[in-house]
Amino acid sequence: MTNTTRKPRSQRFNPASDDFHKEDFPFYWLARVHGRYTLAMEKELKKINLDIPRWRILFTLKEEGTSSISEIAIHAVAKLPTITKIVYRMKDDGLVDTRQKLEDGRVTEVILTDKGREAIEKIKVATEGLFRQSFKGMTEPQIQRLNKLLEQLFHNLPEH
Repeated sequence: MTNTTRKPRSQRFNPASDDFHKEDFPFYWLARVHGRYTLAMEKELKKINLDIPRWRILFTLKEEGTSSISEIAIHAVAKLPTITKIVYRMKDDGLVDTRQKLEDGRVTEVILTDKGREAIEKIKVATEGLFRQSFKGMTEPQIQRLNKLLEQLFHNLPEH
């Protein structure tokens, strides 16, 4: 048995490496994908007088049901004061309503209104083509694998 030294794997994905190449850095592609996605979503949502923060809040409520403002902030990946301002603007627009949580009056819960549910239906129509185009050529197992990898990356990062 010969003792051969194993060559180190390429570190092209590691910015601290002399072998680094930006195109091999996953965060390079995450930033580019996020930027392009954001621009495309803004364009589609603007057509129906909405924006990405409202989209995130509406779809969080659609999936989670009644939620506190702090729970929405976690899912919307935004700061609590920002989400609070947006929620109250959405309340003024009739998309959501708020109430104090019965068990803890310090917590404000957010509820979808009928107008909010109608906005969700408009969003689905406005963005369907974008989502279809985004995942063109990808199979369901590929998308599931991508989600699992991104979830693992998310959990590897520090919270704050």
